[in-house]
Amino acid sequence: MSDRKNASFVPARRRTLFTLAALGAGLSGGFASYGAHAADAPKTLRIGYQKYGNFVVLKARGTLDKRLAAQGVTVQWLEFPAGPQLLEGLNAGAVDIGTVGETPPIFAQAAGVDFVYIAHEPPAPHAEAIVVPKDSSIRSVADLRGKKVALNKGSNVHYLLVEALKKSKLAWSDIQPVYLAPADARAAFVQGSVDAWVIWDPYLAAVEKQAGARQLIDASGIVRNVQYYLATRKVATAQPQRVHAVLEELDQVDRWARDNVPAVAAQLSPLVGLDTGILETALRRTSYGVQPIDPATLGYQQQIADAFTELKLIPKKLDVTEARWNVA
Repeated sequence: MSDRKNASFVPARRRTLFTLAALGAGLSGGFASYGAHAADAPKTLRIGYQKYGNFVVLKARGTLDKRLAAQGVTVQWLEFPAGPQLLEGLNAGAVDIGTVGETPPIFAQAAGVDFVYIAHEPPAPHAEAIVVPKDSSIRSVADLRGKKVALNKGSNVHYLLVEALKKSKLAWSDIQPVYLAPADARAAFVQGSVDAWVIWDPYLAAVEKQAGARQLIDASGIVRNVQYYLATRKVATAQPQRVHAVLEELDQVDRWARDNVPAVAAQLSPLVGLDTGILETALRRTSYGVQPIDPATLGYQQQIADAFTELKLIPKKLDVTEARWNVA
């Protein structure tokens, strides 16, 4: 269930952060507020989540907290505006486990962030799209030539835009990318400061219903739009039982959510500030079922990494298998 203030980083980490810094990402509120937890107390598991998704439902249900409390472990929940910022938090030592889309891990690995893939959700290609204002003259991706297109750099939709342009025989240089976080991109889109916006649910469902945005294309037949669960290599190696506990509780939430969309929408509505109709639309476009990382999944991630290397959006060729979790 699938997208700020400047943050300062620990000096020893700076050599790994040039790519993430290039994303313009910064954890809202800065890392100073997490300073008291930087010592990484062994009885705390820190989970990074985004405003929407099954981690939000799991947090609200409290089942993981209860399960780990019985083992003397406290769960600390940390909210991030998008995947790149969450991975920035993981790199800075503020997060142990988190969930992001398919592109942020590529930028993070290129920046030297030491994480492993621990699981993923099935593809959800209808949950992200390129949208334009309802009265726009733009009718196809090919019409984006020379246009301003808003996106959150390094997020899942970055790869969608790359591949959609390629499919329409446009180069990246044929458009004017405008890198904005979702809230800022929404404002720019509504005000007419950009011509198109590449965005994911529930922001996608919200701008469709509230502003009449029109889809040019969604990700169907272009990219998979896979949601990943990641952990620091340290935690996944030293505390695999905690990782398994998280994945088992997530899978139970997924199974319940799949069959109870209205109830999930009602639960999420006051937490994310969107009405239940918008959330039901988004939830019906998502995917359910926690799955293990297999060679085919890593092969897909390698395709993304190679595409960004070719565009010189990351500085070197990556071997995605280096982020494989050797499951204990």
